[in-house]
Amino acid sequence: MDQRLFDIVTLSLQVSLIAVLVASLLALPLGAALALWRFPGRNIVIVMLNALMGLPPVVAGLCVYLLLSRAGPLGHWGLLFTPSAMVVAQVILVLPIIAALTRQQVESLHQEYAEQLHSLGLSPLRMIPTLLWDARFGLLTVVLAGFGRASAEVGAVMIVGGNIDGVTRVMTTSIVLETSKGNLPLALGLGIILLSLVTLINALAHVVSEMAKRRLG
Repeated sequence: MDQRLFDIVTLSLQVSLIAVLVASLLALPLGAALALWRFPGRNIVIVMLNALMGLPPVVAGLCVYLLLSRAGPLGHWGLLFTPSAMVVAQVILVLPIIAALTRQQVESLHQEYAEQLHSLGLSPLRMIPTLLWDARFGLLTVVLAGFGRASAEVGAVMIVGGNIDGVTRVMTTSIVLETSKGNLPLALGLGIILLSLVTLINALAHVVSEMAKRRLG
């Protein structure tokens, strides 16, 4: 429990929390819109979104690296090898997961309440906040799942962050580095914290799911 370990854990949580927040703000309405609107090519969009749930992290990291490198279109922003680049990479990985699972939940809920919603004369746009609120317990579990994916990510953040000590070094990249250096006490300490964090997230997801079942039936 030294300062170095504390700084690594703090940066990891900051990056992952910001990435999940940004991804949720984009993915929740996107998933709901896909559930409610019917348009040409909708099935293709859904298939692509589901496919991106399994996007290899190193591929996401490579794409962000190419965008933010000096020769890339966004190179002048100077974000490469910063926590901001790591947030971008995690958003790309988490957004499809939250959007795809949100679509499934909202679509199921819409089918259940379709007659009541249409009798009120609500347009799909006005249905989105109503259905998102009604599905809030299930969606919280979805967001927690996205946070679990972000906090356990290593490949993408190592590519775009560079694993710079004191700047972009997070728990997952530190475990890889310290293990290769033979510094097993620090690697084990970080591993225990990361495992505890993932366990806590899964426990929260289970509790929220059980609460929703008891409250909504």
